[in-house]
Amino acid sequence: KYSTRNLRLPVKFIPLPEKWKTAFSKHRPPSPPMPKVGAAVFLLKGSKVLLGKRLSAVGHSTFALPGGHLEFGESFEECATREVKEETGLIIDKTEYLTVTNNVISEKVHTVCVFIRAVPADVNQKPETLEPEKCAGWDWYEWNSLPKPLFGPLEDMIQSGFNPFPTT
Repeated sequence: KYSTRNLRLPVKFIPLPEKWKTAFSKHRPPSPPMPKVGAAVFLLKGSKVLLGKRLSAVGHSTFALPGGHLEFGESFEECATREVKEETGLIIDKTEYLTVTNNVISEKVHTVCVFIRAVPADVNQKPETLEPEKCAGWDWYEWNSLPKPLFGPLEDMIQSGFNPFPTT
């Protein structure tokens, strides 16, 4: 007769040898690339917006907004606040959702970007280049005379007539 009592015996787990782990991992089918979710911040000061010159492989030497990937459990506004501080040292205020874009940049790069509008908590703060391997520097640019070339998704938004400044 079947008894569950035998199932309560302690079980010894024997670790899998490293060479087997490697062998088993080779037989797994590759997982398809997954879209990455991030936030980009239209940080506004008067009629100016903060842009930095990208040094990463995607969009190298183009001007882009501060921003980055969304961490697990983080709100869009928390992501925006954290990324701006990590990249520029600036503290932001009045974060507000603007829009979202779905960007398939290449066969291996697909991002969903949430755009947030914010202002500096202190207008006298100066942006610093805290990640020099990712950005050549930050500066404030007049909305009507942005530097070129712009990062592709930002350029597309502007070409479609998008304006991050409040209308009222």
